[in-house]
Amino acid sequence: MAAAPGRQGPAVLAWAALCLVAALAVDRSNFKTCEQSAFCRRQRSLQPGSSPYRALLESLQLGPDSATLQLINEDNKVLLLLELWGLQGNMTRIRIDELNPLRPRFRVPDVLVAEPPAVPLAVTGRDESSVELALGAGGHRLLVTAKPFRLDLLRDRELLCSVNARGLLLFEHLRRRPFSDKVSSSVSSLWDKIKSLFRREMPAEPAATEEHGAAADGESAEVPGEAAAVTGAPPDPDSPTQPPTPAGAPSEAAEEPGAWEETFKTHTDSKPHGPTSVGLDFSLPGFEHVYGIPEHAESLRLHTTEGGDPYRLYNLDVFQYELYNPMALYGSVPLLLAHNAHRTLGIFWLNAAETWVDIGSNTAGKTLFGKLLDYMQGGGETPQTDVRWMSESGIIDVFLLLGPTPAAVSAQYASLTGTQALPPLFALGYHQSRWNYNDEEDVAAVERGFDEHDIPCDVIWLDIEHADGKRYFTWDPSKFPQPHAMLQRLAAKKRKMVSIVDPHIKVDSGYRVHNEIRSRGFYIKTKDGNDYEGWCWPGSAGYPDFTDPAMRAWWASMFGYEQYEGSAENLFTWNDMNEPSVFSGPEVTMHKDAVHHGGWEHRDLHNLYGFYVQMATAQGQVQRSGGRERPFVLSRAFFAGSQRYGAVWTGDNAAEWDHLKISIAMCLSMGLAGLSFCGADVGGFFKNPDAELLVRWYQAGAYQPFFRAHAHLDTAHREPWLFGEENTALIRAAIRQRYSLLPFWYTAFYHSYRHGQPVMRPLWMEFPDDVTTFAIDDQYMIDRALLVHPVTEQGARGVQVYLPGKGEVWYDVASRQKHHAPQTLYVPVTMSSVPVFQRGGTVVPRQERVRRSAECMRHDPFTLYVALSPQGTAEGDLFLDDGHTFDFQTQNRFLHRRFTFASGTLTASTADPAGAFDTPAWLERVVILGVGKPATVVLRPAAGPETLLDFQHEAETSVLTLRKPGVRMADDWSILLR
Repeated sequence: MAAAPGRQGPAVLAWAALCLVAALAVDRSNFKTCEQSAFCRRQRSLQPGSSPYRALLESLQLGPDSATLQLINEDNKVLLLLELWGLQGNMTRIRIDELNPLRPRFRVPDVLVAEPPAVPLAVTGRDESSVELALGAGGHRLLVTAKPFRLDLLRDRELLCSVNARGLLLFEHLRRRPFSDKVSSSVSSLWDKIKSLFRREMPAEPAATEEHGAAADGESAEVPGEAAAVTGAPPDPDSPTQPPTPAGAPSEAAEEPGAWEETFKTHTDSKPHGPTSVGLDFSLPGFEHVYGIPEHAESLRLHTTEGGDPYRLYNLDVFQYELYNPMALYGSVPLLLAHNAHRTLGIFWLNAAETWVDIGSNTAGKTLFGKLLDYMQGGGETPQTDVRWMSESGIIDVFLLLGPTPAAVSAQYASLTGTQALPPLFALGYHQSRWNYNDEEDVAAVERGFDEHDIPCDVIWLDIEHADGKRYFTWDPSKFPQPHAMLQRLAAKKRKMVSIVDPHIKVDSGYRVHNEIRSRGFYIKTKDGNDYEGWCWPGSAGYPDFTDPAMRAWWASMFGYEQYEGSAENLFTWNDMNEPSVFSGPEVTMHKDAVHHGGWEHRDLHNLYGFYVQMATAQGQVQRSGGRERPFVLSRAFFAGSQRYGAVWTGDNAAEWDHLKISIAMCLSMGLAGLSFCGADVGGFFKNPDAELLVRWYQAGAYQPFFRAHAHLDTAHREPWLFGEENTALIRAAIRQRYSLLPFWYTAFYHSYRHGQPVMRPLWMEFPDDVTTFAIDDQYMIDRALLVHPVTEQGARGVQVYLPGKGEVWYDVASRQKHHAPQTLYVPVTMSSVPVFQRGGTVVPRQERVRRSAECMRHDPFTLYVALSPQGTAEGDLFLDDGHTFDFQTQNRFLHRRFTFASGTLTASTADPAGAFDTPAWLERVVILGVGKPATVVLRPAAGPETLLDFQHEAETSVLTLRKPGVRMADDWSILLR
């Protein structure tokens, strides 16, 4: 065990950071390419052609919910089990596993909210070479071809998707290890033990290199204790690692290099179970545009990977990531969407191991089945996108989401993995952070600054330096001697705080958290059965095994007020470094042969680790309140289903214009994958933005779901008032725009919570038949009502805004001018401009008395902006509750109000009669866009006499403003224009 590291002052850390930034920025050599990943190399070496797999049609069995069928690899005679489901809600599930594996293969738990209900299957056709199955009553059919094995999914005469059409199914079965490889491995293991005797002592504490990012690859650093034990871990009766070997199991005499042991730089992966990868191809005729599979610093529309690396899904702490390439980043969601003018489809590949995704462009008419497609659909050559998934271990478990609309695909995915959690209202306000606010006085000074400059702010954040020697769940006694009093002062202003709690735990016998985790056996183990230790911010650190439900329950208990000393109900949590980041590990993460609860290797579940950390943290916040208060947890790593537990962000970006621009595409991609609560570090984490970039970033961030400024410790302070009064005013205006729209944002998040659609969404989701929108990622929709085109070019004097929707109209929010669609509109901009347009036919609620925090505004009056369609109609809604508890869910304490305008009458009614909530909020103003001047305006309440309302009409813009209707937001009423 390493000695406790010494403390380093901020100046030393900053100097080290500057040196390392120069030395390490964008060092691709720390991360694998496909060619350097043995399983990716093996999978990709398989070229399209005739598949060796044959479906044994005589083995078909129909059960009450599914069909099973055996597949055989004609080359090695290994049998696989194919399971097929038709699922309610227009989905199909395909699962392939070994029929008789040497040991169970990993199946992803906890991501699906429930086993999806199935529809009955029926055999509707059969001959010696194929079987046709009807999937319920919706007209979907699955054609199973025996040799070579392939699946074709059709709806009536339309081919939707083909599986293994290119013959790229490759399922590496579990096998015995060849004797020659065992000898080689024994020699290597002995050499590792010899090296451990001469291991150099590690440095006292890692230099601060990033937030909180990769130091070096760790070529000169090894995990303490990595090969120190001679004996292995005790056998686990539930472990799949040592089952009896069935008689007749196949054994290969020779394997290619990297199958049983693989070395990358200084790290060797022992691969005790040998090659276990799985791969499968999907052909999507008629589709040219595909999206999703975050996280990548990439445009919204995914590009073909021919001639380069596939897109990689492997949660990694990537230092100063590059833009526009397929390298892996902090999170992974294996969901890909395909869209054309007629249909949207999704492919959800449920596998948590390292995964690569190849995307190719093809022409369906060039293939034999494509000619059949042409005959069936009556066309010529059909464009086609081919998608190939390759994962290191586990099984093939894939859901085909059949749409047919973008909203339907979002709902289908949400039915599987859950919807975005409804955040507490404060979380939609502005968050102020940096690495680090130094002490309690620093926090107080920053908080005062917002009040002195009349800028709203809801949350102050504390990074790793707030803890005592980076021991999480503690406070530095010299810098934060009275944390509870500090939190009370914030609460008095109706503000919150977020503190960082990372999942690497300082190895220190005087640290209670470490001692409890070790004594309970909750640390991840090495392949030899010791506690896994790696190098991270505290120095030598252990990594709790969050895959263990008992560990998650213990972690959740640590957020109790009696456990987390100094905490209070207005303290929330940031989980960083949870990929997990291991400075001394391969690719700055954990060794794949580390062992988790149940004996599973880390390689099987790597991408789940951050998902489980955020899950346990969110549960801890819920538990501390007795189950009543909604949590707020920000996580850097994520997986499918992470949306159920909180927010995510785009990680350690830089103060560069291209990083501002790509934050839009990255959050759009995350939203498509269910992660609606997304944002980027305003101003850029690394480097120092100039005033223009900072202002433009605040303006863009104000219109993204998660709105937080954050910065590296070696950057200059950049609080909103530090760039001169002119820029302070511009930033203030942007933040105040955010706060005035909080009712709209909160309602949009309620829609996402209920229905699964992204809050921030690409134009094509709202205008699915407009091909012009398919590749646009510099503008977007918020819900269905607002179109936003942030200014992301330096020195811009104007932007080109595309207004979609044939026969629709849009209203410039700033000028209130009406524009007809579709058209590309040149919009001149100044430094105060944020081009935002309200869609005709919508109603947007606002609160225009902006105060210091969201909670301060909760009972303030509302303004409704009613933008009329060409038909003179509009519709919108408003969701209200207490803004912080689960009472809306458990006790129906909420209001969901609907506003409709038709035939000259604006009507307020309930959108959900199940809800009831008492609020003093009232209607202060109504602004109707696109209407002529009435003679009179009459308010007709549900009870009581009619009254005349004062109004003002602007003839030039056709804007009618109604003053002080004065009705309660909870009441029914009508306003008539006569």
